[in-house]
Amino acid sequence: MEPEVVQRPPWYVEPNEGESISHYFGRFRRHEAVCVSSPGTLSKAAGIGPVLARWEKFRLNPVPSQKELEAIAKLSGLDADKIVQMLPPKGEKMKLEPIRLCAACYAEKSYHRLEWQFQSTVGCDGHKLRLLSECRYCKERFSIPALWEEGECKKCHAPFRSMKKRQKVY
Repeated sequence: MEPEVVQRPPWYVEPNEGESISHYFGRFRRHEAVCVSSPGTLSKAAGIGPVLARWEKFRLNPVPSQKELEAIAKLSGLDADKIVQMLPPKGEKMKLEPIRLCAACYAEKSYHRLEWQFQSTVGCDGHKLRLLSECRYCKERFSIPALWEEGECKKCHAPFRSMKKRQKVY
């Protein structure tokens, strides 16, 4: 007996390992087969009100309900459990601001990691570098990951990957 092949909708976007919900839904909305540009419009299409805009800013209080997760999962073609993996584990507090990143990680794989926004995270354990919260060239704070279309500073357009040489060791 052959394993059943899962049929994905044409707008399906595979989440990256450890990717934040903010970055994922930004990528999802920019996918060529998706004609929704704002998180509010996507939330309304799923029938869950304006919650996605809050989620993209890591404002997860109240915690997304099972009904909300299933509705957005159905619309995106994802399994609700995959969306749960883009949320912080129970008991882990989120740092809403500033948005942080490890430029060395971003240079390897260009997406925002959920763990960078944990209050308990000081730096990147893999690279032993402090996380950045602003552009190392112009000092502009990073925008929410949902808006990271080009992976660069919104003010001076310096690529995030180029900032790794300016990260400090921790």
